[in-house]
Amino acid sequence: MKINSAVKLGTVATFAAVLLAACGSSSSSSSEASKQTLNWMENSALPSMDLSTSTDVVSGETENNTNEGLLRFGKNSKTLPGVAKSYTKSKDGKTYTFNLRKSNWSNGDKVTAKDFVYAWQRTVNPKTASQYSYMYAQVKNANAIIAKKKPVSSLGVKAVGDYKLVVTLTQATSYFPALVASPMFFPQNQSVVQKYGKKYATNAASNVYNGPFKLTYWTGTSDNWTLSKNTKYWNAKNVKLKKINFKTMKDPQTSLSQYQSGKLDATYLSGQQPKNYKNSKQYVERKSASTFYIELNEKKDSMMKNKKARQALSLAINRNQFVNKVLADGSTAAKGLVSTGLASKNGKDFNTAAAVPSATTQDLTKAKKLWKQALKETGRKSYSLTLMADDTPAGKNSAEFIQSQWAKLDGLKVTNSNLPFKTRLARSQDGQFDAVISAWGADFPDPISFLSLFTSGNSYNNGKWASKSYDKYVKAASGKDANNADARWSDMVNAQKTILGDQGIIPVYQQGKAQLVKSNVKGLIYFPTGANWDFSSAYISK
Repeated sequence: MKINSAVKLGTVATFAAVLLAACGSSSSSSSEASKQTLNWMENSALPSMDLSTSTDVVSGETENNTNEGLLRFGKNSKTLPGVAKSYTKSKDGKTYTFNLRKSNWSNGDKVTAKDFVYAWQRTVNPKTASQYSYMYAQVKNANAIIAKKKPVSSLGVKAVGDYKLVVTLTQATSYFPALVASPMFFPQNQSVVQKYGKKYATNAASNVYNGPFKLTYWTGTSDNWTLSKNTKYWNAKNVKLKKINFKTMKDPQTSLSQYQSGKLDATYLSGQQPKNYKNSKQYVERKSASTFYIELNEKKDSMMKNKKARQALSLAINRNQFVNKVLADGSTAAKGLVSTGLASKNGKDFNTAAAVPSATTQDLTKAKKLWKQALKETGRKSYSLTLMADDTPAGKNSAEFIQSQWAKLDGLKVTNSNLPFKTRLARSQDGQFDAVISAWGADFPDPISFLSLFTSGNSYNNGKWASKSYDKYVKAASGKDANNADARWSDMVNAQKTILGDQGIIPVYQQGKAQLVKSNVKGLIYFPTGANWDFSSAYISK
């Protein structure tokens, strides 16, 4: 999942701010408990609420709390019953039958199996242009539909009455239950989508919701948005929060000040802030299955197609200095494309098995040598590029750090372009960049969630790096070896070694999130993959 702008770096907290935090209110009064209102901050505004086309973590988080799929994620990313109260799997692992409970949309309509059929068909329909359509590759005929070779109606999903959904896969897929717990597999109300047309899901009112909360304020461009308890939700009696107020806070010091004054119940920390508050009882570090990396536009000119140039740019970066001195928030230097801790085999982490050390470490001497050779091979004496990133303090500081590292390469001029998150995302997707600091958060706990991004035809492969060997490995892991754990693991290891060996992308760091959370906020569920947060069990204690 495309994740929102990086944890903010901004202003260093002063000693006075530390003292303020130490005596800041924990807001445990009975009046606040009776209000059951959670005030939450995000680093970026909410870009979209269309389940078929949204791609970022802010949208995913909001969708995950206003909607619900067949299954839902719980603690430790374990799948739990959602709209489906139970399901069965055929012996060959290719057919899933989901038994749906009786539930309703926020407008009172019944949630039925047909809502899932419609949503899934809408997402794979080429006319929708969903970047997430590739996630349906395991569903029968999905790839052929995406390629416009078969009709949308041939997708391997069928409603049997209102409360039974039968899904047919192309081959057994061990992680399929985790897929259907992700927002891109949630149901959609066809009559509502058709009623609003192009305006569907562009503001709070032009949508309906079947999850624990409903979106009650969002203009489509506002920096703030509000979720309210959805009384039509099937498990509403166990949802304790009445309201969640989201605020976009682009400046970390402003966010911290609002937290200290009681206007926020949680805030992310950055820069020197994590060090200053590490001993606070309200301090928490969240490990995230997300990797920040640099994509290079290989379609634009010959320089980025040159392997030595790509390797030189990677070797010039001191990742440890960046995460320890600049971020200092629990983030770690990237060891690969796939996040560390996401998967392991026989006690060995995936990144240990699939390591290519030269792709994620600094060697300035070698970088300078390779850069000089790349200039010569492409007939240049110098090269200029624009590095695109978000316009947040984090985006600006990240771009400035990379710029300073690349400035050590003779003949290279780097200009930074910091844009609003939504604009940066659009330009990345349209190929309007030289180099861009991008990121991906795993949608489910499996390396394929990362590896599938950079196959030749994937819409998320913004830099257009391509490798037939890489494509072959990813295809095998998702196809012929899908039900053979050892062979599949080997395929995925070889895939990562291929993209790192060719420096198809430049991994920079794995995100950590340092956070302060008021002690009276209970029941938060955080998972490192997917949409990260589930507020359905959260509450404000007395």
